Amino acid sequence: MTRIDAKFAELRAAKKKAFVAYVMAGDPDYAKSLEIVKGLPGAGVDIIELGLPFTDPMADGATIQLAGQRALDGGMTLDQTLSIAAELRKTDDTTPIVLMGYYNPIYSRGVDKFLEQAKAAGIDGLIIVDLPPEEDEELCIPAQAAGLNFIRLATPTTDEKRLPKVLQNTSGFVYYVSVTGTTGAAAAQASDVAPEVARIKASTDLPVIVGFGVRTPDTAKDIAGVADGTVVGSAIVEKIAADESVEDVLAFVKTLSDGAHSA
Repeated sequence: MTRIDAKFAELRAAKKKAFVAYVMAGDPDYAKSLEIVKGLPGAGVDIIELGLPFTDPMADGATIQLAGQRALDGGMTLDQTLSIAAELRKTDDTTPIVLMGYYNPIYSRGVDKFLEQAKAAGIDGLIIVDLPPEEDEELCIPAQAAGLNFIRLATPTTDEKRLPKVLQNTSGFVYYVSVTGTTGAAAAQASDVAPEVARIKASTDLPVIVGFGVRTPDTAKDIAGVADGTVVGSAIVEKIAADESVEDVLAFVKTLSDGAHSA
């Protein structure tokens, strides 16, 4: 059982929904990014999604793209991203960390070496948005053999023919993208999301977490109410981009987690 599996079991027992927060590693710099990550569990975050900066983030909207560019401009690397996870693990051995990004930096490192380093750093799962199920032998299968969950995205365009393929080797949870387009592009609507979540849950026992377009405590509550939890990324990253203090960023995150947990 991974930390992700354990967290969902704990949440189910408490009849609570999951709140997942995304931040870009190294944004705006290593030190502040680490401080924010260390503060997320105390702000009510159940699972941390840690963005791996990349030069060509095709699935991300402007907010996340700019965060990645700031991180890269500051010299952020794959090693430093893993270091943030390792630093959190020194004081927190229970909060799951999902590394979210693109395949190129992993391929460049070498899959076996990357998985060994990620596992040692305390990474629990991977979301690699540019590796479709047809490429599962590349990373998905080796990652699961190494004890990491491989989390797949489903979208409004994932039809009945495609869904079984998407779910085939997925573990940890299914990340449902609530809107078509890039991150931060539009507002998620619970009335649109609910039937899609039900459709996915009819085909899998995995938790379904909904992201993209969740920006406020009320929306977090509404979306968590029709799913197993919700993800917020762009709205948090905007606070970091505005150079708000660590305390203010975490206070905002707490309002979002309170919203999700009240569902």
